[in-house]
Formats: sequence, structure tokens, C-alpha cells
Amino acid sequence: MLRLSKKTWLALEAVVDVAINARPDPVQSKEITARQGIPQRYLEQVMQQLVRAGILKGVRGPRGGYRLARERRRISVGEVVRVVGAMESADDPVTTGPSDLGDRVIAPLWQEVQSELMERLEKITIDDLCQRAESAGVDGGEPTPDFTI
Repeated sequence: MLRLSKKTWLALEAVVDVAINARPDPVQSKEITARQGIPQRYLEQVMQQLVRAGILKGVRGPRGGYRLARERRRISVGEVVRVVGAMESADDPVTTGPSDLGDRVIAPLWQEVQSELMERLEKITIDDLCQRAESAGVDGGEPTPDFTI
């Protein structure tokens, strides 16, 4: 079964958490870890990659933290998945199968399925996930503007 990795799950939760909870002040990683039950050292690696990718913006200082780098309707789930996938690709050294069957049949099928999934994930935005969170009654505090400059 095609599974969502722990890092991908964590990254999606973190980005949606920032989108829901960013008010005038950025969201601090310790707030995210408290709400999501994630070790901070684990979260920080992912957050830095999301900053480098232009999904999040890191804010320094005593009230520093993270906010979205763009409008939440302009950030796709597919982008987040790609960022984490690039982080995880170093952990997965397998590039070809041990047989001709795997290389010529299984690998192309798997690539096709992954391409179809990524096309679908590109159409889902962080705003869509925020709306789902609201519909599900996930408490994000007070409503926040879609984008803050």
C-alpha cells in the first residue's frame, strides 16, 4: 500500500497549523510541537526545508517563528510533498530493481501512479486543508487573514 511518510504527515500538519494559527505574531515551533505532539528537534529539520522552498517564512527575534510565505490558496499539498520527498530521497538509495521485470514493468507502473497522485495533490491547497480543519471543528484559535505582509 502506498503510504504517507511520517515526515510528510508532519510537514502537512505543520504548514496547516501555521496557516490556522498565524495572527499578528508568527507561530513558534514550540507551539506547533505542543499542539501536534511532535519532538521539536524533529520538526525543525522539516521547517527549515519548507523555508528554503519558499513555503514558509522564518521570522527571527524574541517573538519569532514561522508564517506562510505566500497566500495559503497559492501553496499546494503537492509542493509540501515534493519538499519532504527530496529530504527523504537521500534515505532511499534504491534506484532500480534487482531484475529486468522490476525495471521494465514494476518501476514504470509505480512512476505512473506517483505522477497521477502528484497531479491530484497539486490541485489541493493549504487553504482547502484549513477549510477541512474548520469543518472538522479543529480549534485553530481566532480566524486569521489569508496572507500577511
